[in-house]
Amino acid sequence: MSLAQHIQDAWNKQASWLIVLRPLSWLYRLGFNLNKSLYKSGIKTVYKAPVPVMVIGNITVGGSGKTPLLIQLVKHLQQHNIRVGVISRGYGGQGPFPALVNRLSEPDTVGDEPALIVQSTSVPMAVGPNRQASIELLLQSHTLDLIISDDGLQHWALDRQIEWIVLDQNRGLGNERLLPEGYLREPKARLSHSTVIYHTKAKAAQVSNNMHLQIGLPYLLNKNLDSVLFDREKYFNAVVGIGFPERFYQTLSQIGVIQYQAHEFPDHHDYEISDLTFDNQDAIITTEKDAVKFKALLSQNPNFNIPIWVVPVEAVLSSDCYELLKQQLQQVGIQFF
Repeated sequence: MSLAQHIQDAWNKQASWLIVLRPLSWLYRLGFNLNKSLYKSGIKTVYKAPVPVMVIGNITVGGSGKTPLLIQLVKHLQQHNIRVGVISRGYGGQGPFPALVNRLSEPDTVGDEPALIVQSTSVPMAVGPNRQASIELLLQSHTLDLIISDDGLQHWALDRQIEWIVLDQNRGLGNERLLPEGYLREPKARLSHSTVIYHTKAKAAQVSNNMHLQIGLPYLLNKNLDSVLFDREKYFNAVVGIGFPERFYQTLSQIGVIQYQAHEFPDHHDYEISDLTFDNQDAIITTEKDAVKFKALLSQNPNFNIPIWVVPVEAVLSSDCYELLKQQLQQVGIQFF
């Protein structure tokens, strides 16, 4: 297990030894506040895009359900004839940047989450660490009403008109400490300055702006094994490389998969075929985010015949979320049709 995975595990368990990292958290806070003040004071330049920008992010390290939420919002906007585009840092991608993303883009080039977003929605999308360059590249080839920034909540160089923060109620804020003692990117007070979408286990009446993940039927990734049937009672190799693996294990439990060997990898892991090769011949079960990387591996290794089952999830948003979105877009001049 890598150092990063050890720390991730300690965060999830709120291990007491993390207190030794508190001096580093103080340095992180100092650097974070200094950088933010340089943008707020105008010493550093803030880019204002020619169309409204909506940022969807989180204040925690690791998964919060942000990508399924973004995919669902894009589909909703497309259904209402709003011309939406998406930008992203492209974590895990090697570039060159900025780059446009299409349905054939390789995750190794543009990142796993951008590849998944475009494969799910066909939305115009550009990736790269320079958000301004990504927006300008996107607008060169598309006329857009709105740009959604996938993550970038702490990217102060980008002006934004709408901010949504996804907060996983199951995971919470841990020990409420900043990096690296805890997994907060910003103090929890940040939640009072943006729209918070609460990711709950199921429909929740206690908070109006909420979402939950609806689990779909597992599907087979191997096109050459289409005769294989899914059997939840069999033993699986659960391969997962996301920020909060525990959520995937909870998903497996919900669909009745309880016999599996967990194989955890870092978030945005660059998989090799050896990562999918185990001493046993049990089927693999994984997430959609990981699966976008496995597709290329299967095409490069046509003799790989271990079934790979993918568990799809879809964000289900409360009606209040959609009503709030409509109001916020109207405030920046975007009308629903």
